[in-house]
Amino acid sequence: MTLHDLVFSTINAPLTILLILLAAYRFVTMLFGLDLDFDMDFDIDADFDTDASFDASGLDLEDVSNIELKNETIVRNKRKELKWWQVLLIYFNFAELPFLFTFTSWIFFWWAITVISTYLTGSYDNSFGLIFFFAAIIPALILNKIFTTPFKAVFKKLERKGVSALDLIGRKGELLSNISGNKLGSVKLFVNNDPINIYARSLDGSSIESGKEILIIKESDDKKYYYIQLYK
Repeated sequence: MTLHDLVFSTINAPLTILLILLAAYRFVTMLFGLDLDFDMDFDIDADFDTDASFDASGLDLEDVSNIELKNETIVRNKRKELKWWQVLLIYFNFAELPFLFTFTSWIFFWWAITVISTYLTGSYDNSFGLIFFFAAIIPALILNKIFTTPFKAVFKKLERKGVSALDLIGRKGELLSNISGNKLGSVKLFVNNDPINIYARSLDGSSIESGKEILIIKESDDKKYYYIQLYK
């Protein structure tokens, strides 16, 4: 049995292919960029002064892969009991880190544990291997938490030196999602040829459609998003 036969066996092939796709996607986005429309619309439970929703229609895959699920994004009201999936996201470091980074790391550990265990037991090509496939999920999450925890401080430091250190007021950008009223959207702009994504809300509550050129007017008091208006 060769390594190729092992990793592409019946049990291990799904995770192997997923890892290859994740690696290929990251390689392509780093070298050439990728602008595939990713259409979704979801509510964001954010710890803002007023309830806000987030319309992510128009985001491309690169934007999605770099999204950080922050604790305040997951938890709206700290006095409310957290749902089980919120606890899992926070505990296993899917918060405060770029989602695709944490997800890829978890898939890698899941894949590694499954490959090793099915190899040692000779179950890589039979139904008995499914036990190791599913049983590896929890150990992979634990290893992933241990591995990614040091990166939380690194990403926080990079973030403080990133957007927070830039003066974005008066800059123009492109709105990536429809907004109106108190709805939050995503804005892409370029600073020194580097793309930056920020959360934004309409200055006067008026409706602004995705794809429109906007002007950044001011930053919110809690410094979590910006107020924008249509650029004329």
